[in-house]
Amino acid sequence: MNWDSDAEQAVRRAPFFVRKKIRTKVEETARRAGADRVTMAHVQAARDHYVRNMESEVRGYQVETCFGQSGCPNRAVKDTGVADDLEKILTRADLRSFIKNGVEGPLKLHHEFRVTIADCPNACSRPQIADIGIIGARVLAVDKQVQCSQCLACVDACKENAVRCESESGPEINFDRCLACGQCIEACPTGTLIEGDSGYRIQLGGRLGRHPRLAQELPGLRDPKGVSSLVGRTVELYKTKNCPGQRLADMLDPEDLENLSS
Repeated sequence: MNWDSDAEQAVRRAPFFVRKKIRTKVEETARRAGADRVTMAHVQAARDHYVRNMESEVRGYQVETCFGQSGCPNRAVKDTGVADDLEKILTRADLRSFIKNGVEGPLKLHHEFRVTIADCPNACSRPQIADIGIIGARVLAVDKQVQCSQCLACVDACKENAVRCESESGPEINFDRCLACGQCIEACPTGTLIEGDSGYRIQLGGRLGRHPRLAQELPGLRDPKGVSSLVGRTVELYKTKNCPGQRLADMLDPEDLENLSS
């Protein structure tokens, strides 16, 4: 659906974590009015309805994704159904009822437990500030059986300067710098650089608000089944240790992170 520029700008000023939902609601409002173009009048009508009925929109959790599943060329992992699996886990946890019992007054969207998935380390969906952040990764390896042509395509592709190719022995990788984005693998014309492992990095306890905090990353990579298991365990920890109004960041301690890492 086409949008007037002032209506588009108004929605862009909304907080990023509700922007997609607001856009959908505005378009629904326009369609109900029989319009084929969104105007500021539709934005205002949707806003008024949204503010009056926010609690009805609260599910207790959010699962957000980036553009990777739509074919973003930067994605490090392909669509593995992780988002759908996590939706099922969080639905079964009945977080809406759990949060409602600990909140005075109506529920608001910032009360929800947030899980954010990014298909590559560019992390456009901002997993670093979610309760659980999930980031796709491809760990590279060097195939010693394939002769490097020393074209330096891998060096040019690496934004972290993690790849060096200064001798006939082929590429050298600084894994302390490497973010496991896989771009050098795609750039290598000879197949000297290959995928050694792939999966998801997990970060826990990010938040915004009065006391913002970046999430803490757990060691290693997890496959989709491992992601689902870890999210389930983390939600149970959240429900066990939660005090009214707390986010996951408020309750995680070093022992919890160690237990969840195992």
